[in-house]
Amino acid sequence: MKERTNHDTILLADMNSFYASVEASQNPALQGKAVLVCGDPERRHGIILAASKEAKAYGIKTAMTVGEALALCPEAQCVQPRMALYLEISWKIQQIARTFSPLVEPYSVDELFIDTAGTEEIWPSAEEVARLFRHRLREELKIPCSIGISHNKFLAKMACDIEAKKNPQGIAFWKAEDIAKKLHPLPLRKMFMVGSRMESHFRNMGLMTIGDLAHYPLHYLTKRFGLRGEIYHHLAWGRDHSPVSAHSLEKPKGIGHSITLPKDYYRREEIETVLLELTDQVCSRARRLQKAGRTITVSLRSYDLRRGFHRQSSLPAPSNLSEQVFSRVQLLFHRHWNGLPVRSLSVGIDNLVDDHTLQQELFVDWDQQDRLHRAIDDLRARFGSTAILRGSSLTTAGVARDRAKKIGGHEA
Repeated sequence: MKERTNHDTILLADMNSFYASVEASQNPALQGKAVLVCGDPERRHGIILAASKEAKAYGIKTAMTVGEALALCPEAQCVQPRMALYLEISWKIQQIARTFSPLVEPYSVDELFIDTAGTEEIWPSAEEVARLFRHRLREELKIPCSIGISHNKFLAKMACDIEAKKNPQGIAFWKAEDIAKKLHPLPLRKMFMVGSRMESHFRNMGLMTIGDLAHYPLHYLTKRFGLRGEIYHHLAWGRDHSPVSAHSLEKPKGIGHSITLPKDYYRREEIETVLLELTDQVCSRARRLQKAGRTITVSLRSYDLRRGFHRQSSLPAPSNLSEQVFSRVQLLFHRHWNGLPVRSLSVGIDNLVDDHTLQQELFVDWDQQDRLHRAIDDLRARFGSTAILRGSSLTTAGVARDRAKKIGGHEA
């Protein structure tokens, strides 16, 4: 077996239009058709979760409303999401990946990293692994995928998003010498980890391309953005030392829940009802994992899913109690909501630590609150998540009962 002579061993595999591809793999009548995975097509304000390549050819994009998508392609086939099936196929994809290397890190339900370092006696190159992996997915699961290859995770991700998805072979290989000619000319909006808000900040600084960011003085970036500025500087130069970890899901860095609402919410009280439900879910999951968090994050998107905010604030001490966490969630919501109708919400806690005795206060018995919440957790685990509900969840604004029937916010 020929010995490898480079260190470009990391693959990022992205399942193309994953939900739509799974639906087509299960139903031959959908193959080659414009397929939209979305909510009830009768509710035309529902959101497109995935679109097949045939649907994308009409200009349809993820997060469009059903009405907008059908206006572009009236003959599109609408399919309601089946999250349990998608999770099952995702697990099967991971098992296939592990036949090539033990170093497999799921990044999302439809993306994973594979590090082929140490498999030189079995596979001659990372490109050969990519070809075989794509072939097996096609043959065994009928799922297409694109793969980026490089010497680190960031460049593998960029190679996949920028080149492999447009490449007939579905594979792109970025080497260190490609950074100047392939990475730096790209507009900053194409850079992984740069969202629209950060792009706007960079644009106001006169930075338009990734190359502009790479050559911008580091001390100015750190002065304005702190540690994030240094991270962006290194990424702009294609530097990323994060390893592919086979145990990344075992130690969560943060816990969050989000929801796309079935309709626009206009009233503060309605929005707070859903924020409280999300807070309860996050805190319950944290207790189940025996974790508590100090940094509270709230994200909100308005009716067009473009405007909104993403803000965070820190508690005096780590917590996993809804009352403590929700007080900070409310504060962030009141401070940053601009009054526009709301369609999407999320709540998260980060900076997790092991769940030890909670910090006490003179006039509040948090131990009693902890015992109460854990008793409720136990009842819900035994009799279902709707066995005990807050009164606000029984109002028309509440979504907890509906979400209890779903996986990941979508029908199972």
